Amino acid sequence: MSAWNNVLVIGGGAAGMFAAIAAAEHGAHVMVLEKNERLGKKLYITGKGRCNVTNHCTAEEVRRNVPTNARFLYSALSACQPQDVMAFFEQNGCALKTERGNRVFPVSDHSSSVIDCLKKRMHELHVRVAQDTAKELIVENGAFRAVRAEKEEYPADCVIVATGGCSYPLTGSTGDGYALASAIGHTIIEPEGSLVPLVERGHDCAQMQGLALRNVSLKLKNAKGKVVFTDFGELLFTHFGLSGPLILSASAHMARGESGYIAEIDLKPALDEQTLDARIVRDFEKNQNRDFANSLAELLPRSMIPVVVRRSGIDPAQKVNTITRQQRRQLLETIKRFTVPIACKAPVEEAIVTTGGVKVSEVDPKTMQSKKAAGVFFAGEILDVDAYTGGFNLQIAWATGFAAGCAAAKYQHPIAGGET
Repeated sequence: MSAWNNVLVIGGGAAGMFAAIAAAEHGAHVMVLEKNERLGKKLYITGKGRCNVTNHCTAEEVRRNVPTNARFLYSALSACQPQDVMAFFEQNGCALKTERGNRVFPVSDHSSSVIDCLKKRMHELHVRVAQDTAKELIVENGAFRAVRAEKEEYPADCVIVATGGCSYPLTGSTGDGYALASAIGHTIIEPEGSLVPLVERGHDCAQMQGLALRNVSLKLKNAKGKVVFTDFGELLFTHFGLSGPLILSASAHMARGESGYIAEIDLKPALDEQTLDARIVRDFEKNQNRDFANSLAELLPRSMIPVVVRRSGIDPAQKVNTITRQQRRQLLETIKRFTVPIACKAPVEEAIVTTGGVKVSEVDPKTMQSKKAAGVFFAGEILDVDAYTGGFNLQIAWATGFAAGCAAAKYQHPIAGGET
C-alpha cells in the first residue's frame, strides 16, 4: 500500500468531482472514471443552464427540504453546509449571487462557470481523468480491490461510486451504479422520478398544449382530499399533462405507489371570490349581446377558453345577458378551482432527480462507506435521498461527495491492519 491512498471515483458529475477534490485535498492520489467525453455533462443543463449551486440557508433548512431520508444526511450536511459550498466556489474563482427563494447561482448565469471551477481545482490537485465505463467492482474477502472497466482494470485502495441516478439518461445518468452496488450485495430501492412532470387523467391539458401560466396558485391533493403541497408560481400545459416549476416541486410530495392525486389550480389567486365576481360582471356588461364563449377573451388565455366554457356547464352559444347568478357562480368556481386529475408521474427519464437508489441503512452516514464492502463509498444521487427544488439536491451532492472524499483519503485497508 502506498503512503497515500489511491482513490478511484466513478462518475464525473457534481458529487464525483467534489469527492475527487475533497480526497485530493486530503492527500490522496485520485483518478476519476467518466464515461462521457466531458465532465459535468448533467451540470450543464441544471437550473435551465444556469446551475442552481445551492440554497443560501442553514443545514437544518436543507434537511427540512429533503423528503426522503433526511436524517441520514445529518453528519454530511453538518460537515459541508451551504456556506461552505459557497465559500469553495468563491475562493476558487466562481463568483456567486443569491436570488429569490435563497437560490444561489453563478454571477455569470452560466453553468459552465461552475464546471470550469471544479475542473480547474481538480487540475491544481493533479486529479487524473480517464474516459472509461465501469463494469464491475472487484471485491475480495469483503474488501474492494479494483474496478473492471470497458478498457482496462483499475486497482486502487478504495472507490467512490458517484454515477448519479437514472434521470436525463442522455447525460450519462443511466443507472449504471445501481448494478454495481447490487452486485456487491446492496439493496436498491426502485428508482422513480422526483421533480418530474405529471401525466393527466383525461385530455384537457392536451387542448391547451404550450400554454404557460404565471402567478397561479396550485394545491396538490391526495386521494383522501388532503392538501400535500401548495405554492404560487408558474406551470405549463403539455400534450400529456402538466409541467413547469410548480408541478416539478409538487411531484416530490407524491407518495410512492399512491394514486388518485388531483392538481387544483387557482387561475386568479390575486382576486378573492367577491372581486373576481365583480370582474366577471363588468366583462359580461361589456359583452352582453355576445355568445358566452366569445365573452372571456379579457379574462382567460385563448386556448383555455373552450375548456373553461365546457367545465362551467354554460351553453357556449348562450347570450351573456341571459346568464344567471348561479351560472356565473359556476364559472367562478371553475376559474378558482380548475382541477386536473393526475394519472401518474412522467417516466423517470424525464425527471430532474430520482428518488430511490442505494438503501441508506446499508451506508455509514458519516463516511458514506458501504456496510457491505470495505473501501466502497457512495456519493450523490445514487443514494436514496432526494430533495425539493431550490438548490437542495446539488447541496446533497456536494455534502455526500465531500464526506466520501474525506473518508476515502483516510481509509485504511483491512489487510494493512487499519480500521475500516
